[in-house]
Amino acid sequence: MAPLAKWRSQFSREFQFYLDKSAPLPFHRWLGTIVVAAIYVLRVYYINGFYIISYGLGTYVLNMLIGFLSPKVDPELEALDGKGTSPPVKKSDEFKPFERRLSEFNLWYAITKAFIVAFVLTFFSVFDVPVFWPVLLCYWFVLFVLTMKRQITHMIKYKYVPFNIGKKKYDGSKSPASSSGEARN
Repeated sequence: MAPLAKWRSQFSREFQFYLDKSAPLPFHRWLGTIVVAAIYVLRVYYINGFYIISYGLGTYVLNMLIGFLSPKVDPELEALDGKGTSPPVKKSDEFKPFERRLSEFNLWYAITKAFIVAFVLTFFSVFDVPVFWPVLLCYWFVLFVLTMKRQITHMIKYKYVPFNIGKKKYDGSKSPASSSGEARN
Protein backbone atom coordinates (compact mmCIF):
# COMPACT_ATOMS: atom_id res chain seq x y z
CA MET A 1 0.00 0.00 0.00
CA ALA A 2 2.90 2.39 0.65
CA PRO A 3 3.90 2.69 -3.05
CA LEU A 4 0.29 3.45 -4.00
CA ALA A 5 -0.01 6.13 -1.31
CA LYS A 6 3.33 7.62 -2.39
CA TRP A 7 2.25 7.70 -6.04
CA ARG A 8 -1.10 9.28 -5.08
CA SER A 9 0.63 11.95 -3.00
CA GLN A 10 3.10 12.75 -5.78
CA PHE A 11 0.33 12.88 -8.40
CA SER A 12 -1.73 15.16 -6.16
CA ARG A 13 1.21 17.56 -5.69
CA GLU A 14 1.97 17.67 -9.42
CA PHE A 15 -1.68 18.17 -10.29
CA GLN A 16 -1.93 21.04 -7.80
CA PHE A 17 1.28 22.54 -9.24
CA TYR A 18 -0.23 22.67 -12.73
CA LEU A 19 -3.54 23.97 -11.41
CA ASP A 20 -1.67 26.78 -9.65
CA LYS A 21 0.27 27.57 -12.83
CA SER A 22 -2.98 27.82 -14.79
CA ALA A 23 -4.63 30.25 -12.35
CA PRO A 24 -3.32 33.47 -13.97
CA LEU A 25 -4.23 32.27 -17.49
CA PRO A 26 -8.05 32.46 -17.71
CA PHE A 27 -8.18 32.69 -21.51
CA HIS A 28 -6.12 29.52 -21.95
CA ARG A 29 -8.05 27.66 -19.25
CA TRP A 30 -11.43 28.47 -20.82
CA LEU A 31 -10.10 27.66 -24.29
CA GLY A 32 -9.12 24.21 -22.98
CA THR A 33 -12.57 23.79 -21.44
CA ILE A 34 -14.21 24.71 -24.75
CA VAL A 35 -12.11 22.03 -26.47
CA VAL A 36 -13.12 19.44 -23.84
CA ALA A 37 -16.79 20.49 -24.21
CA ALA A 38 -16.56 20.26 -28.02
CA ILE A 39 -15.11 16.74 -27.77
CA TYR A 40 -17.98 15.75 -25.46
CA VAL A 41 -20.61 17.28 -27.75
CA LEU A 42 -19.14 15.54 -30.80
CA ARG A 43 -19.10 12.20 -28.96
CA VAL A 44 -22.74 12.54 -27.92
CA TYR A 45 -23.70 13.67 -31.42
CA TYR A 46 -21.99 10.76 -33.18
CA ILE A 47 -23.17 8.16 -30.68
CA ASN A 48 -26.68 9.63 -30.81
CA GLY A 49 -27.35 8.91 -27.15
CA PHE A 50 -26.55 9.73 -23.53
CA TYR A 51 -29.12 12.53 -23.40
CA ILE A 52 -29.76 12.01 -19.69
CA ILE A 53 -26.05 12.58 -19.02
CA SER A 54 -26.16 15.73 -21.16
CA TYR A 55 -29.25 17.00 -19.34
CA GLY A 56 -27.60 16.40 -15.96
CA LEU A 57 -24.45 18.12 -17.20
CA GLY A 58 -26.45 21.12 -18.42
CA THR A 59 -28.31 21.39 -15.13
CA TYR A 60 -25.03 21.20 -13.18
CA VAL A 61 -23.42 23.89 -15.34
CA LEU A 62 -26.49 26.10 -14.84
CA ASN A 63 -26.21 25.61 -11.08
CA MET A 64 -22.52 26.58 -11.17
CA LEU A 65 -23.33 29.64 -13.29
CA ILE A 66 -25.91 30.77 -10.73
CA GLY A 67 -23.27 30.41 -8.01
CA PHE A 68 -20.91 32.53 -10.10
CA LEU A 69 -23.52 35.26 -10.60
CA SER A 70 -24.68 35.29 -6.98
CA PRO A 71 -23.17 37.40 -4.22
CA LYS A 72 -21.30 35.67 -1.41
CA VAL A 73 -23.72 37.18 1.12
CA ASP A 74 -27.35 37.23 0.01
CA PRO A 75 -28.79 40.75 0.51
CA GLU A 76 -32.25 39.34 1.26
CA LEU A 77 -30.90 37.31 4.16
CA GLU A 78 -28.75 40.19 5.39
CA ALA A 79 -31.76 42.52 5.45
CA LEU A 80 -33.57 39.99 7.63
CA ASP A 81 -30.47 39.44 9.76
CA GLY A 82 -30.11 43.13 10.58
CA LYS A 83 -26.31 43.28 10.32
CA GLY A 84 -26.46 45.87 7.56
CA THR A 85 -23.81 44.33 5.34
CA SER A 86 -25.95 44.27 2.22
CA PRO A 87 -24.89 46.08 -0.96
CA PRO A 88 -25.84 49.74 -1.29
CA VAL A 89 -29.40 50.28 -2.40
CA LYS A 90 -29.53 54.08 -2.08
CA LYS A 91 -26.94 56.55 -3.37
CA SER A 92 -26.10 57.56 0.19
CA ASP A 93 -25.16 53.97 1.16
CA GLU A 94 -21.54 52.92 1.33
CA PHE A 95 -20.07 51.07 -1.68
CA LYS A 96 -19.12 47.46 -1.05
CA PRO A 97 -17.41 45.48 -3.82
CA PHE A 98 -19.20 42.49 -5.28
CA GLU A 99 -17.93 39.20 -3.87
CA ARG A 100 -18.99 36.07 -5.71
CA ARG A 101 -20.27 32.94 -4.04
CA LEU A 102 -18.21 30.95 -6.57
CA SER A 103 -14.97 32.34 -7.99
CA GLU A 104 -14.14 32.27 -11.70
CA PHE A 105 -11.38 29.72 -11.12
CA ASN A 106 -13.68 27.41 -9.16
CA LEU A 107 -16.37 27.81 -11.86
CA TRP A 108 -13.87 26.83 -14.53
CA TYR A 109 -12.57 23.89 -12.52
CA ALA A 110 -16.05 22.55 -11.72
CA ILE A 111 -17.26 22.85 -15.32
CA THR A 112 -14.14 21.23 -16.73
CA LYS A 113 -14.38 18.32 -14.28
CA ALA A 114 -18.08 17.93 -15.11
CA PHE A 115 -17.40 17.66 -18.86
CA ILE A 116 -14.62 15.14 -18.25
CA VAL A 117 -16.82 13.00 -15.99
CA ALA A 118 -19.70 13.20 -18.48
CA PHE A 119 -17.32 12.16 -21.27
CA VAL A 120 -16.14 9.14 -19.26
CA LEU A 121 -19.76 8.18 -18.51
CA THR A 122 -20.46 7.96 -22.25
CA PHE A 123 -18.30 4.81 -22.35
CA PHE A 124 -20.76 2.91 -20.13
CA SER A 125 -23.92 1.77 -21.87
CA VAL A 126 -25.85 1.59 -18.59
CA PHE A 127 -26.08 5.42 -18.65
CA ASP A 128 -27.56 5.49 -22.16
CA VAL A 129 -31.20 5.63 -21.08
CA PRO A 130 -33.58 5.94 -24.05
CA VAL A 131 -35.45 9.23 -23.77
CA PHE A 132 -37.09 11.64 -26.16
CA TRP A 133 -34.36 14.30 -26.11
CA PRO A 134 -36.45 17.26 -27.44
CA VAL A 135 -38.53 17.14 -24.25
CA LEU A 136 -35.38 17.27 -22.11
CA LEU A 137 -34.04 20.14 -24.18
CA CYS A 138 -37.28 22.13 -23.86
CA TYR A 139 -37.43 21.45 -20.14
CA TRP A 140 -33.82 22.62 -19.72
CA PHE A 141 -34.54 25.85 -21.64
CA VAL A 142 -37.58 26.53 -19.44
CA LEU A 143 -35.44 25.87 -16.37
CA PHE A 144 -32.72 28.18 -17.71
CA VAL A 145 -35.13 31.03 -18.53
CA LEU A 146 -36.94 30.86 -15.18
CA THR A 147 -33.71 30.61 -13.19
CA MET A 148 -32.01 33.45 -15.04
CA LYS A 149 -35.12 35.62 -14.80
CA ARG A 150 -35.09 35.15 -11.03
CA GLN A 151 -31.35 35.88 -10.88
CA ILE A 152 -31.58 39.01 -13.04
CA THR A 153 -34.54 40.27 -11.00
CA HIS A 154 -32.47 39.75 -7.85
CA MET A 155 -29.55 41.64 -9.43
CA ILE A 156 -31.78 44.57 -10.38
CA LYS A 157 -33.51 44.68 -7.00
CA TYR A 158 -30.25 44.84 -5.03
CA LYS A 159 -28.30 46.79 -7.69
CA TYR A 160 -25.26 44.61 -8.11
CA VAL A 161 -23.45 43.76 -11.30
CA PRO A 162 -21.38 40.56 -11.13
CA PHE A 163 -19.17 41.58 -14.05
CA ASN A 164 -16.33 44.05 -14.01
CA ILE A 165 -15.19 45.06 -17.44
CA GLY A 166 -11.63 46.24 -17.14
CA LYS A 167 -10.13 48.59 -14.61
CA LYS A 168 -12.05 51.75 -13.75
CA LYS A 169 -10.22 54.82 -15.06
CA TYR A 170 -10.37 58.30 -13.66
CA ASP A 171 -11.82 60.89 -16.01
CA GLY A 172 -10.70 64.32 -14.79
CA SER A 173 -13.18 66.17 -17.03
CA LYS A 174 -16.11 65.16 -14.81
CA SER A 175 -14.66 66.42 -11.53
CA PRO A 176 -16.18 69.53 -9.87
CA ALA A 177 -12.76 71.27 -9.77
CA SER A 178 -12.30 71.05 -13.55
CA SER A 179 -15.73 72.54 -14.20
CA SER A 180 -14.81 75.68 -12.19
CA GLY A 181 -11.76 76.29 -14.36
CA GLU A 182 -9.01 74.84 -12.15
CA ALA A 183 -6.47 72.60 -13.85
CA ARG A 184 -5.44 69.32 -12.25
CA ASN A 185 -2.05 67.67 -12.62
